[in-house]
Amino acid sequence: MSGMRLRLAQLAVFGGVIGVWFVLTEPGLIPSFYFSNPHQAAFFFGQPVKVFGVLVDWFVSGSIYKHLGITLFETIMAFLIGTIAGLAMGLWLALSATAAAILDPYVKALNSMPRVILAPIFAVWFGLGVWSKVALGVTLVFFIVFFNVYQGVREVSPTLLANARMLGAERSGLLRFVYLPSAMSWVFSSLHTSVGLAFVGAVVGEYLGSAAGVGYLILQAEGTFDINTVFAGILVLTAFALVLDGAVSFFEKHFMRWQPKAGETEKL
Repeated sequence: MSGMRLRLAQLAVFGGVIGVWFVLTEPGLIPSFYFSNPHQAAFFFGQPVKVFGVLVDWFVSGSIYKHLGITLFETIMAFLIGTIAGLAMGLWLALSATAAAILDPYVKALNSMPRVILAPIFAVWFGLGVWSKVALGVTLVFFIVFFNVYQGVREVSPTLLANARMLGAERSGLLRFVYLPSAMSWVFSSLHTSVGLAFVGAVVGEYLGSAAGVGYLILQAEGTFDINTVFAGILVLTAFALVLDGAVSFFEKHFMRWQPKAGETEKL
């Protein structure tokens, strides 16, 4: 399928979802088959026209920019710090069998810990500002990247390593030309998941204590049963998560140009 047709198909799916949402929540369009009151569907699920009205009001008035900027800052910092730390730790343990054996139970224990319970602790350590949300996001991103890098390095072909050593590659050369390229495909695979988790960390942290951010707006709207504003906040977060995921895809294409595309190896 060509790029244009793919985009049109994706837009058609989006339009279909919005259309179904509109029909099911607009009183009087169809008989009520679940709620006794036709207005109850709109109360529980919102109405797309009102949701987009909230979005327009936010961006036209400019009231959303402060909150969105704070949430994006928390998300990007959590994403960058978690990725760098996971990459460094994954490479270290993958290349050091002794350190990996010693730290293995501790890494597994930390990974099994529910991250949400750390949010109050981070609030005590870092305060209710942005850095407690960043810390929570880092804990979510770190382990995804760490395990992918660790596995990617450990699965490097021994034959490839032996050949590189025969050609005179030293430890630094192996790291640059063998281990890192092998790990990068795993890293970028994990980063697409990590973008969403970084947003989760930021928003959950804002839920538990903040005075600004998109998560704060959603929490305030939930307190007043304003479901349309809740859905508007969700759509804003989703849209910008897709933008960050697109940025990851851009860098993936740039750094993974050496990797053959599907089907190219069969042509050789």
